Order: sequence, then C-alpha cells, then structure tokens
Amino acid sequence: MEFTLSNDSLTIEVNSKGAELNSIKGDNGIEYLWQADSNFWGRHAPVLFPIVGRLKNDQYEYEGKKYSLGQHGFARDMEFELSDRTADSITMVLKANAETKPVYPFDFLLFVKYTLDKTTVKVDLTVVNQGTNEMYFSVGAHPAFNVPLNADQHFDDYQVKVAPREIFNQIPLENSLSAAKDGSELDFKNPLPVSRELFKNDAVILDLQQQPIDVMLESKHTLNQHGVSLHTDNAKYMGLWSQYPSDAQFVCIEPWWGIADDVDADGLLIHKKGIEQLASGDRFDACFDITVY
Repeated sequence: MEFTLSNDSLTIEVNSKGAELNSIKGDNGIEYLWQADSNFWGRHAPVLFPIVGRLKNDQYEYEGKKYSLGQHGFARDMEFELSDRTADSITMVLKANAETKPVYPFDFLLFVKYTLDKTTVKVDLTVVNQGTNEMYFSVGAHPAFNVPLNADQHFDDYQVKVAPREIFNQIPLENSLSAAKDGSELDFKNPLPVSRELFKNDAVILDLQQQPIDVMLESKHTLNQHGVSLHTDNAKYMGLWSQYPSDAQFVCIEPWWGIADDVDADGLLIHKKGIEQLASGDRFDACFDITVY
C-alpha cells in the first residue's frame, strides 16, 4: 500500500513494503528520488535492519546458535503496519514475528517516521527492545537520488560536498566486507567529483565518529544548480554508492548506525563491527534529514 504526504513544497510517497520512501517530488516538478529501474537497481530508499551491509559468510552466531541473514537484513522486504498519521507525518512499524524469529531471535519494534518540514523530509528510525535479553542490531538507510536532476546534464556533471569536517577515514570494502585495516584518508576540502570510477571498488564509506555532517549532492554548474543535502547528527558511518560499471543514473547517500562485517570477523554477533546494544525495554533513536533544492 502506498501513502502520499504533501505540503506547499514537497510531495512524498511511502510504501508499506519496507516502509520505503518511493518518491520525493518538489513543487518545481523535479523527482529527486531514483525510481527503481530494475534494469539497474530495483529499489528507491530501503531501510536497513537488523544489520547494515553483509555478514561474513552471510551468517552470525548468537548464544551458541548460528543464523543466516542476507545483506542489509530483512526489514526492506517486509510489510510494515501504519502506526500513526498526521497532516505532515506518517509512521510505520514492523514487529518481530514468526518470519523474523528464525533469522533474528529478538523481540523488537522498528518504527520509521517521515515528517515534512518545508523542503525537508525528516526521517526518524526508532528501535525498541521488547525482549528480556540485551538486543544487538544495526540500522540505517539507503536513499538513492536521481543524477542528473536536469535533462540537459549528465552523471559526471555532479559533485559531492561535505561540511563541516574536511578529512575522513575511508573504510574500503573487500568482497563486500569491511577492510578497516586498509583504510585511508579522504579529503573533502574540495568537492568530490561524481564519476563511474569513483564506485569501481564498491561504496565509498566514511567513518563519521558520530559527529554532525551535511552531505550535498549537486551539479557543478551554477545555473539550475538543483541538488539534495542529507544531514545527520550522530550516524556512525556514511556510504556513497552507485553501480559500476553500468550507466545507472543515481547516487546513494547512506547514513548508517552499523557497517558490514570486517574481513577478520569471528562471526559472533556481540563482537560485530559497529553493532548497537539495547537493554530490555529501552529504545534507540536514529534520525536524518533530506533537504531538496
């Protein structure tokens, strides 16, 4: 089921499957969100839970038992329920059930809330531990934005700018796993040009150290300089991704509270790189804003 939310500046569409944002359309007529062309990548902006990235051997171990779980977890493929709706917001919820328990043995609630504020979509991801044990999880988002946004421009007419920090530790991927020991610095003193070669080795992953960050994806040209800006206060990591070498016309800006297993991971969930811990009855809040212009 699809839900529509509008204000004077934006119209968004949210799908109950995965609580996925399917459209962000401005009053200028521009569709900012990638429209899930399955010839390239058939998703718009999936929610990642209870893991971000890939597990080593697609498995983890918890309390002596092994579980299989695919990349980015199951939330993006599951049906959410409508939890609340107001004039400017919509909240969806996923509850632990008979389908999740065989692959993830925790009692949880996952709320996804979208709120419109002028030209900004505010996104709140809330995880609640309803079980009696400590809960281990990761959560994140994977929004893909159309590049280019103007018909007279091209993919490599765009660039990524970051504020306020300028230098980040970059974590490379090796067969979809984190290779932190091979990390290097990435300098954003100057904008990072968008190109196919940028994504030759998979996603560009920045270690944010939970500090506030604004990531702007925009045209290099001063005329018709439309773009998007994603802000987060406390994400652990940020991924930038597009397909390589295909000609997919999108770039993802991905705030993560978690990351793929390290290449040297021992497989134990409690040791997983970037894992969050939540006591019984507690809640975890992650949030980010998407502003279009």
